[in-house]
Amino acid sequence: MELELVPHVGVGRFRLGMSVDEARAAVERWGLFRTVSSDEEPGQIGLTHDESRLNIVLGFTKGALSGVELFRFQDEDADVRVLLDGLDVFRTPSEDLFEQLAERGHAIEENDLGFDALPELKVILANQSSYEYPVDEEGDPLYYDYVLVADRI
Repeated sequence: MELELVPHVGVGRFRLGMSVDEARAAVERWGLFRTVSSDEEPGQIGLTHDESRLNIVLGFTKGALSGVELFRFQDEDADVRVLLDGLDVFRTPSEDLFEQLAERGHAIEENDLGFDALPELKVILANQSSYEYPVDEEGDPLYYDYVLVADRI
């Protein structure tokens, strides 16, 4: 499975601005994700890909999709790629990804909470998981484990 992060547009089949009904129909047509939580008039719809244990949260503001959050897969052998500007967000070491995005001209704002923002793209990357993802020799996460594509950050 390959999910393309398209800043200002969306992720995969999910387009910023789409209605709740359109998002639900996209989930149904796609058939790769199972809805794990949702209200009738949701602020969020939670999705999971059972095979890889990749999770997606669709966030809605006033009935329109305003943000798509992806949480890194938990199966390290999963055939999953999440791409931003052709770079694999969840498989490229975060320090390398940070440098490669900067080399491509993307401004990146770091903060002490572990979030890195690409403000012109309205994308946030983070290492925030409690799941035991691969770490370096100092115990720091090797990869980003969270990404948000939004209509504003």
